[in-house]
Order: sequence, then structure tokens, then C-alpha cells
Amino acid sequence: MEPQYSTGFEKLDDVLNGIIAGDNIVWQVDSIEDYIPFANAFCKFSASHKLPLVYFRFAKHPHLVDESSGAEIHVLDPLKGFETFITQIHAVIASRGPGGCYLFDCLSDLAADWYSDRMLGNFFMLTCPYLYQMETIAYFAVLRNKHSFHATSAIMETTQLFLDIYSQNSRTYVHPIKVQGRYSPTMNMLHVRDNGNFTPVAQSLTITEVLAHRPWSRLDSASQMLGYWNRTFSQAEQVLLRIEQGRQSETDVHHLVHKLLRMIISRDEPILSLAAKYLSLKDVLTVWRRMIGTGLVGGKTVGMLLARAILEKYDARWKDVLEPHDSFYIGSDVFYTFLVQNKIWWMRQKQRDPAHFLEQANEARQLMMYGSFPEYIMKQFGDLLDYFGQSPIIIRSSSLLEDNYGNAFAGKYESIFCANQGPRAKRIDDFVTAVRRIYASSMSEKALTYRAHKGLLQKDEQMALLVQRVSGAPYGNFFFPQAAGVGFSFNPYAWNEAIDPEAGMLRLVFGLGTRAVDRSDDDYTRIVALNEPQLKPEMNLLAAREFAQRRVDVLDLELNRLVSKPFEEVTRSSANLPLDMFATYDREMEIRAKNAGVKQFFAWTLTFDKLLTQTRFTDDMREMLATLEKAYRCPVDTEFTANFFNSSQYRVNLLQCRPLQLKGQGNMRDANFEVTSRDIVLESDGPVIGQNRLIDIDRVIYVVPAIYSQMVDTERYSIARLIGQILHSGSGGYAADFAGEQPISTMLIGPGRWGTSTPSLGIPVTFAEINRASVICEIAAMRADFVPDVSLGTHFFSDLIEMEMLYLGLYPSRESTNLKNDFFEKQPNLLTQIIPSAARWESCVHVIDPVKSGKKLKLYADTVKQKVVCFL
Repeated sequence: MEPQYSTGFEKLDDVLNGIIAGDNIVWQVDSIEDYIPFANAFCKFSASHKLPLVYFRFAKHPHLVDESSGAEIHVLDPLKGFETFITQIHAVIASRGPGGCYLFDCLSDLAADWYSDRMLGNFFMLTCPYLYQMETIAYFAVLRNKHSFHATSAIMETTQLFLDIYSQNSRTYVHPIKVQGRYSPTMNMLHVRDNGNFTPVAQSLTITEVLAHRPWSRLDSASQMLGYWNRTFSQAEQVLLRIEQGRQSETDVHHLVHKLLRMIISRDEPILSLAAKYLSLKDVLTVWRRMIGTGLVGGKTVGMLLARAILEKYDARWKDVLEPHDSFYIGSDVFYTFLVQNKIWWMRQKQRDPAHFLEQANEARQLMMYGSFPEYIMKQFGDLLDYFGQSPIIIRSSSLLEDNYGNAFAGKYESIFCANQGPRAKRIDDFVTAVRRIYASSMSEKALTYRAHKGLLQKDEQMALLVQRVSGAPYGNFFFPQAAGVGFSFNPYAWNEAIDPEAGMLRLVFGLGTRAVDRSDDDYTRIVALNEPQLKPEMNLLAAREFAQRRVDVLDLELNRLVSKPFEEVTRSSANLPLDMFATYDREMEIRAKNAGVKQFFAWTLTFDKLLTQTRFTDDMREMLATLEKAYRCPVDTEFTANFFNSSQYRVNLLQCRPLQLKGQGNMRDANFEVTSRDIVLESDGPVIGQNRLIDIDRVIYVVPAIYSQMVDTERYSIARLIGQILHSGSGGYAADFAGEQPISTMLIGPGRWGTSTPSLGIPVTFAEINRASVICEIAAMRADFVPDVSLGTHFFSDLIEMEMLYLGLYPSRESTNLKNDFFEKQPNLLTQIIPSAARWESCVHVIDPVKSGKKLKLYADTVKQKVVCFL
């Protein structure tokens, strides 16, 4: 028989036309004391009728029930994060099954713990329907006039019953505001509690005495009542004003600043410690004033803000070196609100389960690409675009876990340029589409697999956004910065004895920095050792011109999008560009062209020689990186642009800063071994990047260059997928990445670039496919004019560092290179034993387990001496 539910007050049940299974009942009160009598009556009823009662305890007010009540009590900590909190509550509800009674502490404490009324509203919109579906009865309380419409509207629209409780002259009044699916002529009148009765109040005098002196915040005109977030920051503004007027000491606000930092900057202790040291109350309020929504601004934003604050606190001159920024920030709570309102939340929740984290990910991404935003958010998006006008902008991912100590997330989430041209409606549509794409990238396979591998699936991972003005200027129809790149405070690739790794390095490009962080085509970048900027890794290979950057990433203002153009085309359309600062003119080419009667020729080569040797640029970058490393107490990885406004004066735009997860060079003092030339199967004098090591190689996956280079692109993609299958085969497969299973030591050897998106240049594996490899080796064998690109500074390189993988580049044409192809091609091939369906690829992919062949294969790598030997 279906249980009969009650509030515990029979006459109140009559007023409400009964309590129905599925009812969520919200009591709006002035204090928790007004809620307690109704909670007690509800608990007594459930106990007397032997109905199971679950009590969720999370607030700071006194317990509503104790253990002697017979209730099942779950103590939760909202400070562990919204996602963890709601997952725990829903897990309890699911385990209890249909029916039963639920009692919640006062919800208003959640807004304080999460610093956001919006998140309180999201919590209710997710929890109330679930309880309704389970046909339970649930009690909630919320404090009157403490919340903005972000909370009150969500609660009012979602709950089945909403009742106002008032205390006046020692009497209690109940005012049913919403009673879903029920009606009576007096139901929505004010009722006075008189012993066990609840009687409608008809006299206007009594009604006005109870209601008139209480502010009412539910009219649209009053919907701007400050919630916890804006109320707290508005109070902080008053404190700052008193400090600036000399009426309060800045030393008195430490607690307030720490609270604001937890609200808007980070809840990660190492980052909080840095922020507390370098960000002032004024800095934090400046961020708040340029923010859309509530919540944290995310790791990428924090890195940018902290780096600038560190430099300016270290030396005031950096204010004259750094390009000012006028960024905006879209708070992390907007992301959760987007998921809730577009009914994507539950699909996304599946990613917390390691066994099912990719299920429905594609469906969730598709829904996110077409999701809508609340009207008030769209209004703020429009205001933001009005501020920027038609200046190009970039919307960058800035998730909570991104760019923190131990978690770079390099290239896992999207960042999107908006050329921002055309009518306002078009620009807003482009902007919203970009935001959706970045949100959807949080559910991409590479992002989820990365989180799984790092053990982060259970962590709160909200997506905040950083909106920045693109640094640079228009040159004809093209918009770009003059220089951009990546800077490391530690150089892991010392290809010359004169190079000091501690001095740092740059990966420098002309134009937008996308070319510095992506590894997609056959172009090159300028690698700069900051203590010896004139040195080039290519000097001992071929002429520097052969390996100079040839294509430039720019925003095409006419096409309204990011494009890659030949360097020559960009320069011909770019008047007033100080070309000699970045490029070198080849006089010999000019003479040869004229002698040959060639009138149209282009003799400029991107070398950056003048920039690096005749300005303060390298000195400034070296000092910048060293200063940031000292503050972070570890090497740092930065992104920047640089623009000159005369022959010697320039500004650097510091776009990003994060810890660089280098593990050190390793200790090679115990690497004692003897090896004869006949036992060497691979030998190289670099490049080699990673930790020093002497290890056993358990498996080699060797892609035969001669066969692979003859394949068509579709076959090359098949080879890439096959290699992923081999690496993740066995007992654990992909699940082993996050189940703690130790992979065997595997060495990948193949032609061209591993991880390229262009199959003609190498093997188009994703990093998730090869993340269980220990060593990757690139052979310069795809075509005659191709050499492996040392990937310092790219997202690919960041992945190598985080996974502690070793990178080798092999140049068969060098005398110092020794690669015994016969050894790898003639060993027993275990491919079909591992992947039985892969027989057609046996001639191209050789899988060798040396131990099974009665051999022991070792690898010695010294990254300081740039020496690698693989031997039997």
C-alpha cells in the first residue's frame, strides 16, 4: 500500500490539500529557529509511521535531528566542491530507492560555501526533480531576503511547494506561495498556527502587521537584490574605499582578501599561497569588476594575473615593458548553469566513473554545441563585445584544474580566435559559438582521457573562460603580433656546450603564437637559448634558411577567421612592418636573381637575428622567466607576444604562465656499462629531450620507414590507430591508464613526426594513444628535405614532460647516427599475437619483445651530453 505522507500537522495538510509522493517542500524563513518546529513535526511523523528518514547535514546551524531519532544521517562538506557534494547526495538517494523522507539543512549555507546564489539554484534544479522522480518527500529551508533571483527563481520554479513562515508577536504564520497541482479558495492566504490548527487570516490589519515591514524581493523590479557574491564584493569595495581614504589600514583586511581569493582565484592551496603574496585587495576587485557570472576564473587566468603581479611587484620597470591587458573573465559557475539549463548535467556526470567515462561524451558534446544561455548572460556577452568593438579577441579555456602544479592540460581544451568582424548580431553569434565549442571540448576524448590518466575524474572541473584582446595590429587585411612564442625558464635541450639550461629558452615565431604551440605541418620555428641567442640547432645540419619559418598564422579580417599564409604574402601586404627586426635579407640571392634576369624574387628569411642580438629582448625575457621561476619555486612555461613601436622600444604581452613539470636531469653516476659496436642497434648525438636514464626496453614498436612512406593517408591513419591498440592491449587496455597498472617499457621508432595531424609528415597518432610509451624516436625519413622538429614549447612537448617520456630525433644522414634497421626488421614480429586482426600490416609494423627473443635490450640517454645508445 502506498504510504500516506504528512507534514506532521494534520490541519496544515488540510490547508495544502494533502502531501503527495514526490513533493519537495521549501520553507522560507527569517531564521533557522522558524524552520525547526516544522522539521521536528516531519521527523516525528516519519518515525511514528516507520518511514525511512535521511538527514543531510552540511550547514553551520545546530543539528535538526540527532542519532537517537533513528534517522540515517549523512554528514557532507560543501567545501569539497559543488560536483562532489551533489554526487554524494544523489548517490545516497539512488541507494535508498523510491519513497522515503528527506530532510536537508538550510540551503542558504550552501550559497556561502560556494560563494554563489547561482550554484545554489543549480543544486536545487538538479536535486529536486530527482527526488520528485523517486516519489519521496523532501524538506528544505532557505533564508528570506538573503539571495538574488539566481537562487530564488530557480527554487520557486522547480519545487512543488513553497511556503513562507513568519513569526510575529510570539505567533507563527504560514503563507503558501506555491502548491503545485492543488487548489482551494483559501489555500494561498496567510494562515496562523493556533495549537494544532492553521486558520486563514482574513483581517487586513493582522495581515499587514505581519507582512508590511518585511522587504519583498520577488517583484521583477526588486530582482536585483544582491546575493552572497555581489554582497560580499560590494562590502569589499567599501573597505577598499576606506583604505584609500586613510580611514582603515590595509593590514587589517588579510582575512577578507583570503576569502575573496577563495571565491574568485583558486581553492588550491599552493596557488592560493602565491596569490595571497602577490595579489592585493584592489587587484581582486579589479578582476570582479570585469567578470561575467560568478565562480572561479580558472587556472589559465590565474597564471596570467599572477605572473604580471609578480613581475610588477619585483621591479616597477615591468609596467613599462609589459603590454597592458583589458581582459574579461567568464566565471566557472556559468559553465555549470549552462549544463543544468540545457539538461546535459547527467550525461556529463558519467565521466566521473572510470569504467564509463567516455559513454555519452559525444552526445553531450553535440548538445553543448547547440545549448542556450540565460538572457542575462547573453546581455553581458553583448556588453562585452560592445566594449571590444571590432577588435579581434581570443576566448581561452581556463578550467579549474588547468595550468596548476602537476596538471598542465596543454592543448586538451580549445581556445578560439574571433576576428570579430561584421554586424553586431554576427559577432555575438560567433562569440557564443566559440564559447560553446570550448565548453564542448571539456567532453572531448583527449581531455577526458587525460583526466583519467591523471586520476582527476573525481575532481571538480568547471570551465571558466578568459577573453583577451588579440595582441598586435592590422597590416592590410591581416591582423597579427610581430612576434609570439613560448618561453621556458629551464632549457631541457642544450644542443651546444655553451648553452646554460638554467638561462631558459624560447620557441619563437612571426605572427600568431598558434604556430609555436601546435605541431601540425612541415614548418619550423626559431629555438632560442637565452644565454646564447645567436646559436641555432640547425647550424650543423643545413643552412638556416632551409629550416626557417615559412608560413605565418594571422587573422584575416576580410574572411573573418584564422588563416595560415606564406611569409612572403604576409610581408608584401604589410606596410610599415619593421621587417628587418625579424628577418634577414639575403644579398647573395638578390645578386643571383638579378644575374639570372629574375625580377620577382623574395630574399627575406625569418631568423630573428636583429631582435635577438641588437635589442634587450633576450635579456628581458631571461630576467622575466627567472623572476617567475623564483616566485613559483619551480621552472615555468609561458606564452607571450612582442610588438615594436619604434626601432628599439617594444612591449611584451605576457599571456600565460604555468608551472613546468620538469623532473630534473636524473642521476647518471651509476650508469656503468660496457658495449661493443656490434651490440649497438641505435645510436645518436641528439636531439634528445627528457630525463637522463639507463633502462631496459621491454618492447619496441618499429614502423618500417620504406613501407610507411609509400602508403596513402587512409592507410597511415590505420597504422596510427593500430599503434594505439598495441600500446593499450593486455589486461588493462585503456583502463590501465587510471587503474594504477604499470605499463611495460615501450620504445616507439617511426618515420617523421609522431602526433602530427598531417599524415604526409609522420604518424598521426593522438597523444592518448601513445601515452603509455616510455621513449619515442622520430626518424628523418619521410622525405629528403624533412627533419624532425624539436617540439620544445608545443602542447605535444608538454605531454611528453608530464608523462616523463624521452624524445629522440634520428638523422640517418649524420655520420654519428647508427640505426640498424635490419635488427628491427628481422626480429620475430609479435604483431598478430597481440592484435590477431592486424595481419595485413605485418610488413609495416614490427612489434619486438627482446626478452622473448632471448635478448636484453637497454637504452642509455644523457640529455646533457646529447648522447643516446640502445644496445644488447
